[in-house]
Amino acid sequence: MSPVTARPRSFQEWEASARALCDDWLRDALSTRPADRATAQAAVTDLYRLLGSSPPRFVWVPSPAAAVRTVLDSPGRFSPAGLRAADALPGGPGWPVAARLASLAAELRDRMDTRLRRPPRQRGLESVADPGGTRPTPQAALAAGASWDTVLRGLLDGPLTASLRDAVRAPLRTALLPTDTDALGLTWHGQHDAYWIAAYDARARLGVARYHEEDVRQLGLWTDLARSTGWWWAGDGVCVMAERPAELHTERLSAFGAELRLHRMDGPAVRFTDGTRLHVLHGTPVPEWVVTGPTVERIHAERNVEVRRSAIERLGWAAYIEQASLRLVATADDPGNPGSRLQLYDVPLALWRRPARLLLTVNGSVEPDGTRRRYGLGVPGHLDDPVAAAGWTYGLSGGQYARLVRRT
Repeated sequence: MSPVTARPRSFQEWEASARALCDDWLRDALSTRPADRATAQAAVTDLYRLLGSSPPRFVWVPSPAAAVRTVLDSPGRFSPAGLRAADALPGGPGWPVAARLASLAAELRDRMDTRLRRPPRQRGLESVADPGGTRPTPQAALAAGASWDTVLRGLLDGPLTASLRDAVRAPLRTALLPTDTDALGLTWHGQHDAYWIAAYDARARLGVARYHEEDVRQLGLWTDLARSTGWWWAGDGVCVMAERPAELHTERLSAFGAELRLHRMDGPAVRFTDGTRLHVLHGTPVPEWVVTGPTVERIHAERNVEVRRSAIERLGWAAYIEQASLRLVATADDPGNPGSRLQLYDVPLALWRRPARLLLTVNGSVEPDGTRRRYGLGVPGHLDDPVAAAGWTYGLSGGQYARLVRRT
Protein backbone atom coordinates (compact mmCIF):
# COMPACT_ATOMS: atom_id res chain seq x y z
CA MET A 1 0.00 0.00 0.00
CA SER A 2 1.16 3.53 -0.69
CA PRO A 3 0.57 6.81 1.14
CA VAL A 4 -2.59 8.64 0.13
CA THR A 5 -3.53 12.27 0.14
CA ALA A 6 -6.67 13.14 2.10
CA ARG A 7 -9.55 14.23 -0.10
CA PRO A 8 -12.17 15.55 2.35
CA ARG A 9 -15.45 17.00 1.18
CA SER A 10 -14.18 20.35 2.47
CA PHE A 11 -11.07 21.63 4.17
CA GLN A 12 -13.18 22.97 7.05
CA GLU A 13 -14.55 19.48 7.71
CA TRP A 14 -11.06 17.96 7.64
CA GLU A 15 -9.67 20.65 9.95
CA ALA A 16 -12.56 20.18 12.39
CA SER A 17 -11.86 16.43 12.45
CA ALA A 18 -8.17 17.05 13.15
CA ARG A 19 -8.95 19.42 16.02
CA ALA A 20 -11.50 16.96 17.43
CA LEU A 21 -8.88 14.19 17.37
CA CYS A 22 -6.44 16.46 19.20
CA ASP A 23 -9.03 17.19 21.90
CA ASP A 24 -9.94 13.51 22.18
CA TRP A 25 -6.31 12.51 22.69
CA LEU A 26 -5.78 15.28 25.21
CA ARG A 27 -8.73 14.02 27.26
CA ASP A 28 -7.26 10.52 27.48
CA ALA A 29 -3.72 11.77 28.02
CA LEU A 30 -4.85 13.94 30.96
CA SER A 31 -7.41 11.48 32.30
CA THR A 32 -7.64 10.88 36.06
CA ARG A 33 -9.80 7.77 35.75
CA PRO A 34 -8.46 4.55 37.29
CA ALA A 35 -6.38 2.58 34.82
CA ASP A 36 -8.08 0.02 32.62
CA ARG A 37 -5.82 -2.72 33.90
CA ALA A 38 -7.11 -5.50 31.66
CA THR A 39 -6.51 -3.48 28.47
CA ALA A 40 -3.08 -2.27 29.63
CA GLN A 41 -1.90 -5.75 30.61
CA ALA A 42 -3.13 -7.27 27.34
CA ALA A 43 -1.22 -4.64 25.33
CA VAL A 44 2.01 -5.15 27.31
CA THR A 45 1.66 -8.92 27.00
CA ASP A 46 1.35 -8.64 23.21
CA LEU A 47 4.40 -6.33 23.04
CA TYR A 48 6.42 -8.88 25.04
CA ARG A 49 5.29 -11.57 22.57
CA LEU A 50 6.50 -9.44 19.64
CA LEU A 51 9.91 -9.57 21.32
CA GLY A 52 9.69 -13.34 21.73
CA SER A 53 9.36 -12.99 25.52
CA SER A 54 6.91 -14.69 27.83
CA PRO A 55 4.15 -12.57 29.41
CA PRO A 56 5.45 -10.79 32.53
CA ARG A 57 4.09 -10.79 36.05
CA PHE A 58 2.30 -7.49 36.62
CA VAL A 59 2.79 -5.34 39.71
CA TRP A 60 0.40 -2.40 40.06
CA VAL A 61 1.37 0.59 42.21
CA PRO A 62 -0.45 3.87 42.97
CA SER A 63 2.08 6.33 41.48
CA PRO A 64 5.33 6.67 39.51
CA ALA A 65 7.10 7.42 42.79
CA ALA A 66 5.93 4.06 44.16
CA ALA A 67 7.01 2.41 40.91
CA VAL A 68 10.52 3.81 41.32
CA ARG A 69 10.79 2.20 44.75
CA THR A 70 9.56 -1.12 43.37
CA VAL A 71 11.98 -1.04 40.43
CA LEU A 72 14.95 -0.17 42.65
CA ASP A 73 14.04 -3.11 44.89
CA SER A 74 14.38 -5.45 41.89
CA PRO A 75 18.03 -5.08 40.81
CA GLY A 76 18.98 -6.75 37.54
CA ARG A 77 15.44 -7.12 36.20
CA PHE A 78 15.16 -3.69 34.58
CA SER A 79 18.60 -2.50 33.52
CA PRO A 80 22.18 -3.75 33.79
CA ALA A 81 24.63 -1.39 35.43
CA GLY A 82 25.55 1.53 33.20
CA LEU A 83 22.75 1.15 30.63
CA ARG A 84 21.39 4.53 29.54
CA ALA A 85 18.39 5.39 27.41
CA ALA A 86 20.74 6.59 24.64
CA ASP A 87 22.27 3.10 24.46
CA ALA A 88 18.98 1.27 24.06
CA LEU A 89 18.26 1.28 20.34
CA PRO A 90 20.93 -1.19 19.14
CA GLY A 91 19.61 -3.74 21.65
CA GLY A 92 19.37 -7.39 20.63
CA PRO A 93 18.06 -10.57 22.30
CA GLY A 94 20.58 -10.30 25.13
CA TRP A 95 19.47 -6.79 26.05
CA PRO A 96 16.85 -5.95 28.67
CA VAL A 97 13.20 -6.01 27.64
CA ALA A 98 12.93 -2.23 27.94
CA ALA A 99 15.82 -1.69 25.52
CA ARG A 100 14.31 -4.09 23.01
CA LEU A 101 10.93 -2.35 23.37
CA ALA A 102 12.63 0.97 22.62
CA SER A 103 14.14 -0.54 19.49
CA LEU A 104 10.77 -2.01 18.50
CA ALA A 105 9.04 1.36 18.84
CA ALA A 106 11.82 3.23 17.02
CA GLU A 107 11.70 0.84 14.08
CA LEU A 108 7.90 1.17 13.94
CA ARG A 109 8.15 4.95 13.79
CA ASP A 110 10.83 4.78 11.09
CA ARG A 111 8.63 2.58 8.93
CA MET A 112 5.60 4.83 9.38
CA ASP A 113 7.69 7.92 8.61
CA THR A 114 8.78 6.21 5.41
CA ARG A 115 5.13 5.68 4.49
CA LEU A 116 4.55 9.39 5.05
CA ARG A 117 7.52 10.24 2.78
CA ARG A 118 8.64 12.96 5.14
CA PRO A 119 11.48 15.18 3.85
CA PRO A 120 14.48 15.38 6.20
CA ARG A 121 14.13 17.90 9.03
CA GLN A 122 10.60 18.88 8.00
CA ARG A 123 8.97 21.18 10.54
CA GLY A 124 5.45 22.36 11.21
CA LEU A 125 3.66 25.43 9.90
CA GLU A 126 6.72 27.56 10.64
CA SER A 127 8.34 25.92 7.60
CA VAL A 128 5.96 27.86 5.37
CA ALA A 129 5.90 31.09 7.40
CA ASP A 130 6.36 34.33 5.56
CA PRO A 131 9.68 36.24 5.80
CA GLY A 132 8.36 38.18 8.79
CA GLY A 133 7.88 34.95 10.71
CA THR A 134 4.06 35.04 10.76
CA ARG A 135 2.65 31.53 10.93
CA PRO A 136 -0.05 31.02 8.26
CA THR A 137 -3.46 29.52 8.84
CA PRO A 138 -3.67 25.80 7.98
CA GLN A 139 -5.63 26.54 4.80
CA ALA A 140 -3.14 29.22 3.73
CA ALA A 141 -0.28 26.79 4.38
CA LEU A 142 -1.86 24.24 2.04
CA ALA A 143 -2.30 26.93 -0.61
CA ALA A 144 1.38 27.82 -0.21
CA GLY A 145 2.39 24.24 -0.98
CA ALA A 146 2.56 22.61 2.44
CA SER A 147 1.60 18.95 2.67
CA TRP A 148 -1.32 17.62 4.68
CA ASP A 149 1.27 16.05 6.98
CA THR A 150 2.87 19.45 7.62
CA VAL A 151 -0.49 21.04 8.38
CA LEU A 152 -1.23 18.29 10.90
CA ARG A 153 1.99 19.12 12.70
CA GLY A 154 0.55 22.51 13.50
CA LEU A 155 -3.01 21.39 14.21
CA LEU A 156 -2.28 18.29 16.30
CA ASP A 157 1.38 17.37 16.81
CA GLY A 158 2.45 20.76 18.16
CA PRO A 159 -0.32 21.17 20.76
CA LEU A 160 0.02 17.57 21.98
CA THR A 161 3.81 17.75 22.24
CA ALA A 162 3.77 21.11 24.04
CA SER A 163 1.03 19.99 26.41
CA LEU A 164 2.02 16.41 27.20
CA ARG A 165 5.75 16.01 26.66
CA ASP A 166 6.89 19.50 27.67
CA ALA A 167 4.28 20.82 30.13
CA VAL A 168 3.20 17.62 31.92
CA ARG A 169 5.66 14.76 31.47
CA ALA A 170 8.86 16.79 31.83
CA PRO A 171 8.09 18.38 35.23
CA LEU A 172 6.71 15.07 36.54
CA ARG A 173 9.91 13.26 35.52
CA THR A 174 12.02 15.90 37.23
CA ALA A 175 9.95 15.77 40.41
CA LEU A 176 9.29 12.05 40.70
CA LEU A 177 12.31 10.29 39.23
CA PRO A 178 15.76 10.35 40.86
CA THR A 179 18.49 12.36 39.18
CA ASP A 180 20.43 9.22 38.31
CA THR A 181 17.89 7.03 36.51
CA ASP A 182 20.31 4.42 35.09
CA ALA A 183 19.21 1.82 37.64
CA LEU A 184 15.56 2.33 36.64
CA GLY A 185 16.04 1.31 33.04
CA LEU A 186 13.77 2.94 30.48
CA THR A 187 10.49 4.49 31.56
CA TRP A 188 7.37 4.28 29.40
CA HIS A 189 4.89 7.05 30.09
CA GLY A 190 1.57 5.48 29.14
CA GLN A 191 -0.97 8.27 28.70
CA HIS A 192 1.78 10.90 28.44
CA ASP A 193 3.30 9.09 25.43
CA ALA A 194 0.14 10.05 23.53
CA TYR A 195 1.86 12.99 21.81
CA TRP A 196 3.79 10.71 19.42
CA ILE A 197 1.26 7.88 19.23
CA ALA A 198 -1.59 10.24 18.33
CA ALA A 199 0.46 11.75 15.50
CA TYR A 200 0.52 8.45 13.60
CA ASP A 201 -2.99 7.41 14.65
CA ALA A 202 -4.49 10.70 13.41
CA ARG A 203 -2.82 10.46 10.00
CA ALA A 204 -4.37 7.04 9.45
CA ARG A 205 -7.82 8.21 10.60
CA LEU A 206 -7.69 11.35 8.44
CA GLY A 207 -6.49 9.57 5.31
CA VAL A 208 -3.04 11.16 5.18
CA ALA A 209 -1.26 7.79 5.27
CA ARG A 210 -1.82 4.05 5.11
CA TYR A 211 0.50 1.78 7.06
CA HIS A 212 1.32 -1.89 6.68
CA GLU A 213 -1.14 -4.13 8.52
CA GLU A 214 1.44 -5.41 11.00
CA ASP A 215 2.42 -1.82 11.83
CA VAL A 216 -1.23 -0.89 12.33
CA ARG A 217 -1.54 -3.75 14.81
CA GLN A 218 1.54 -2.69 16.75
CA LEU A 219 0.48 0.97 16.74
CA GLY A 220 -2.81 -0.25 18.18
CA LEU A 221 -0.97 -1.74 21.17
CA TRP A 222 0.79 1.55 21.92
CA THR A 223 -2.55 3.33 21.45
CA ASP A 224 -4.22 0.99 23.96
CA LEU A 225 -1.50 1.76 26.51
CA ALA A 226 -1.77 5.51 26.03
CA ARG A 227 -5.53 5.34 26.50
CA SER A 228 -5.57 2.95 29.47
CA THR A 229 -2.73 3.47 31.94
CA GLY A 230 -0.13 5.68 33.56
CA TRP A 231 3.64 5.17 33.53
CA TRP A 232 5.14 1.68 33.36
CA TRP A 233 8.49 -0.09 33.58
CA ALA A 234 9.13 -3.23 31.52
CA GLY A 235 11.49 -5.70 33.18
CA ASP A 236 12.63 -9.24 32.58
CA GLY A 237 9.71 -11.35 33.74
CA VAL A 238 7.97 -8.48 35.56
CA CYS A 239 6.27 -5.23 34.56
CA VAL A 240 5.56 -2.44 37.06
CA MET A 241 2.47 -0.44 36.16
CA ALA A 242 1.59 2.87 37.83
CA GLU A 243 -1.96 4.17 38.15
CA ARG A 244 -2.95 7.46 36.58
CA PRO A 245 -3.16 10.59 38.78
CA ALA A 246 -6.25 11.10 40.91
CA GLU A 247 -6.12 14.82 40.12
CA LEU A 248 -4.51 16.79 37.31
CA HIS A 249 -5.22 20.51 36.83
CA THR A 250 -4.29 22.56 33.76
CA GLU A 251 -4.84 25.93 32.15
CA ARG A 252 -4.62 27.02 28.54
CA LEU A 253 -1.27 28.45 27.50
CA SER A 254 -3.02 31.13 25.46
CA ALA A 255 -6.53 32.36 24.85
CA PHE A 256 -6.58 30.94 21.31
CA GLY A 257 -4.35 27.84 21.12
CA ALA A 258 -4.97 24.25 22.21
CA GLU A 259 -1.78 23.99 24.28
CA LEU A 260 -2.20 23.32 28.01
CA ARG A 261 0.13 23.58 31.00
CA LEU A 262 -0.10 22.46 34.62
CA HIS A 263 -1.54 25.02 37.02
CA ARG A 264 -3.47 25.20 40.30
CA MET A 265 -3.64 28.10 42.75
CA ASP A 266 -5.21 26.35 45.77
CA GLY A 267 -3.55 22.95 45.93
CA PRO A 268 -1.39 20.42 44.07
CA ALA A 269 -1.69 20.49 40.29
CA VAL A 270 -1.03 16.73 40.20
CA ARG A 271 -1.96 14.29 42.96
CA PHE A 272 -1.79 10.50 43.12
CA THR A 273 -3.79 8.33 45.51
CA ASP A 274 -0.74 7.54 47.67
CA GLY A 275 -0.21 11.25 48.43
CA THR A 276 2.50 11.87 45.82
CA ARG A 277 1.91 15.39 44.56
CA LEU A 278 3.34 18.21 42.51
CA HIS A 279 2.52 21.91 42.94
CA VAL A 280 2.66 24.02 39.77
CA LEU A 281 1.77 27.66 39.12
CA HIS A 282 1.33 28.68 35.47
CA GLY A 283 3.57 25.84 34.33
CA THR A 284 6.33 26.43 36.92
CA PRO A 285 6.85 23.61 39.46
CA VAL A 286 7.13 25.12 42.94
CA PRO A 287 7.55 23.96 46.54
CA GLU A 288 4.30 23.55 48.46
CA TRP A 289 4.91 26.68 50.55
CA VAL A 290 4.65 28.87 47.46
CA VAL A 291 1.01 27.81 47.07
CA THR A 292 0.00 27.42 50.72
CA GLY A 293 1.99 30.10 52.58
CA PRO A 294 4.30 32.46 50.67
CA THR A 295 6.10 35.00 52.85
CA VAL A 296 8.67 37.69 52.15
CA GLU A 297 11.23 35.82 54.26
CA ARG A 298 10.80 32.59 52.31
CA ILE A 299 10.82 34.46 49.01
CA HIS A 300 14.14 36.16 49.77
CA ALA A 301 15.68 32.89 50.96
CA GLU A 302 14.71 31.13 47.71
CA ARG A 303 17.58 30.86 45.23
CA ASN A 304 15.57 29.72 42.19
CA VAL A 305 14.51 32.82 40.25
CA GLU A 306 11.39 31.23 38.73
CA VAL A 307 10.21 29.90 42.08
CA ARG A 308 10.82 33.31 43.66
CA ARG A 309 8.84 35.04 40.91
CA SER A 310 5.96 32.59 41.27
CA ALA A 311 5.93 33.09 45.04
CA ILE A 312 5.72 36.87 44.68
CA GLU A 313 2.85 36.55 42.22
CA ARG A 314 1.09 34.15 44.60
CA LEU A 315 1.53 36.59 47.49
CA GLY A 316 0.50 39.49 45.26
CA TRP A 317 2.68 42.36 44.09
CA ALA A 318 0.97 44.93 46.29
CA ALA A 319 1.48 42.81 49.41
CA TYR A 320 5.07 42.00 48.48
CA ILE A 321 5.98 45.65 47.86
CA GLU A 322 4.50 46.68 51.20
CA GLN A 323 5.97 43.81 53.26
CA ALA A 324 9.40 44.07 51.62
CA SER A 325 9.44 47.86 52.20
CA LEU A 326 10.23 48.71 48.58
CA ARG A 327 10.42 52.45 47.91
CA LEU A 328 8.68 53.86 44.81
CA VAL A 329 11.19 55.80 42.68
CA ALA A 330 9.01 56.87 39.74
CA THR A 331 6.08 55.89 37.54
CA ALA A 332 5.37 56.45 33.84
CA ASP A 333 2.96 55.43 31.11
CA ASP A 334 4.21 52.37 29.24
CA PRO A 335 4.75 53.42 25.58
CA GLY A 336 5.07 49.78 24.55
CA ASN A 337 1.79 48.81 26.21
CA PRO A 338 -0.80 51.62 25.93
CA GLY A 339 -3.06 51.97 28.94
CA SER A 340 -0.56 50.40 31.34
CA ARG A 341 1.82 51.97 33.86
CA LEU A 342 5.46 51.29 34.61
CA GLN A 343 6.49 51.48 38.28
CA LEU A 344 10.12 51.58 39.35
CA TYR A 345 11.01 50.62 42.93
CA ASP A 346 14.22 50.82 44.92
CA VAL A 347 15.16 47.46 46.48
CA PRO A 348 16.82 47.59 49.93
CA LEU A 349 20.40 46.35 49.74
CA ALA A 350 19.70 43.77 52.46
CA LEU A 351 17.14 42.00 50.27
CA TRP A 352 19.05 41.27 47.07
CA ARG A 353 22.55 41.91 48.51
CA ARG A 354 23.44 44.20 45.61
CA PRO A 355 22.30 47.62 44.36
CA ALA A 356 19.20 47.00 42.27
CA ARG A 357 15.78 48.27 41.36
CA LEU A 358 12.57 46.49 40.47
CA LEU A 359 10.46 47.43 37.45
CA LEU A 360 6.81 46.44 37.84
CA THR A 361 5.05 46.16 34.50
CA VAL A 362 2.08 44.53 32.80
CA ASN A 363 2.34 41.80 30.17
CA GLY A 364 1.58 42.94 26.64
CA SER A 365 -0.35 39.75 25.78
CA VAL A 366 -3.64 38.65 27.31
CA GLU A 367 -3.83 35.63 29.63
CA PRO A 368 -6.33 32.83 28.90
CA ASP A 369 -8.75 34.33 31.45
CA GLY A 370 -8.68 37.70 29.67
CA THR A 371 -6.47 39.49 32.23
CA ARG A 372 -2.98 40.90 31.76
CA ARG A 373 -0.35 39.50 34.07
CA ARG A 374 1.75 41.84 36.26
CA TYR A 375 5.37 40.92 36.72
CA GLY A 376 8.56 42.42 38.08
CA LEU A 377 11.97 42.67 36.44
CA GLY A 378 15.26 43.36 38.16
CA VAL A 379 17.12 46.30 36.63
CA PRO A 380 20.39 48.10 37.51
CA GLY A 381 20.31 50.32 40.57
CA HIS A 382 21.43 53.45 38.70
CA LEU A 383 18.30 53.65 36.52
CA ASP A 384 15.86 56.38 37.65
CA ASP A 385 13.49 56.48 34.66
CA PRO A 386 10.90 53.66 34.30
CA VAL A 387 10.91 53.96 30.49
CA ALA A 388 14.70 53.68 30.40
CA ALA A 389 14.45 50.68 32.72
CA ALA A 390 11.90 49.03 30.41
CA GLY A 391 14.15 49.68 27.44
CA TRP A 392 17.13 48.17 29.31
CA THR A 393 15.24 44.85 29.65
CA TYR A 394 15.02 44.69 25.83
CA GLY A 395 18.57 45.91 25.21
CA LEU A 396 17.24 49.30 24.05
CA SER A 397 17.64 52.86 25.18
CA GLY A 398 14.70 54.62 26.76
CA GLY A 399 14.19 56.65 23.58
CA GLN A 400 14.18 53.53 21.40
CA TYR A 401 11.70 51.78 23.71
CA ALA A 402 9.44 54.87 23.71
CA ARG A 403 9.09 54.52 19.91
CA LEU A 404 7.84 50.93 20.04
CA VAL A 405 4.39 50.43 18.58
CA ARG A 406 3.58 47.50 20.84
CA ARG A 407 5.54 45.02 22.90
CA THR A 408 4.57 41.44 23.76
